[in-house]
Amino acid sequence: QVQLVESGGGLVQPGDSLTLSCKAPRCVSDFNDMAWHRQTPGNLRELVASISRGGVREYAVSAEGRFTISRDDSKNTVSLKMDSLKSEDTGVHYCYADEVVDDGEGRDYWGRGTQVTVSS
Repeated sequence: QVQLVESGGGLVQPGDSLTLSCKAPRCVSDFNDMAWHRQTPGNLRELVASISRGGVREYAVSAEGRFTISRDDSKNTVSLKMDSLKSEDTGVHYCYADEVVDDGEGRDYWGRGTQVTVSS
């Protein structure tokens, strides 16, 4: 079982910056993809940003130009730097990872989430 641990959430004001971190038990490049998702009450989790093993980054339209996803293989972490935060960025942010194990089975993993609240 892979345990992902998020940190860095908090209460900030509109326009502020915040960086979330996700700690994995091993090298993050071992996984096919790692990503951050956001969930608000009553809604499904939605992708915010992802980074593939090859380093390809993808962002939700709402995150493009404001957020940056990165990884540090030496620290087994994936980070999400969020600038110019808006109230609509509020939600629980979850770290996600997926991989294909030796028998060809695909597996995905989720952290427990960290709350981000953007409010004046």
